Amino acid sequence: MKEILVRFASYNHWANQQLVAVMLNLDAEKTERDLGGSFPSLRKTVCHLWFGESIWYQRLQLTEQPVDPTVAFTGTFEEACQSWLQQSLLLEEWVKQASEVKLNHTFAFTPGTGEQVKLPVHEAVMHVCNHSTFHRGQLVNMLRQLEVTKIPATDYRRYKPKK
Repeated sequence: MKEILVRFASYNHWANQQLVAVMLNLDAEKTERDLGGSFPSLRKTVCHLWFGESIWYQRLQLTEQPVDPTVAFTGTFEEACQSWLQQSLLLEEWVKQASEVKLNHTFAFTPGTGEQVKLPVHEAVMHVCNHSTFHRGQLVNMLRQLEVTKIPATDYRRYKPKK
């Protein structure tokens, strides 16, 4: 299980890097433009991805009351992207350091609904990576709407893990 989770977390970080490299070439107007979707702009989608990866990382750290890093964020789009990538790297490194016992442990947390949820750590890791994959697809769609033509393929089969 650990080997699969390490590859998935590493892939997640890699795929995030691929899209950030493209998005950082855009001007501010394009990163802020309302394009529709779950989160209407590139900036808001990146912030949602950063938020999601951060909240789940904090839960994996057993933080009782995770803090949304984006609530008071007023920085640039580039800073949001870099913070998101840093968060992805933290998750990747955490998974690499986690023991099999830790990855199979079940933890409890209380999401915004107020009800306590119990989830195995390995399922939380899979959830956060899958969540990011979903929203990366939205970022690709937005980039196409902005007429960006050179968008790297981020399918898992394109990922080449570091040896």
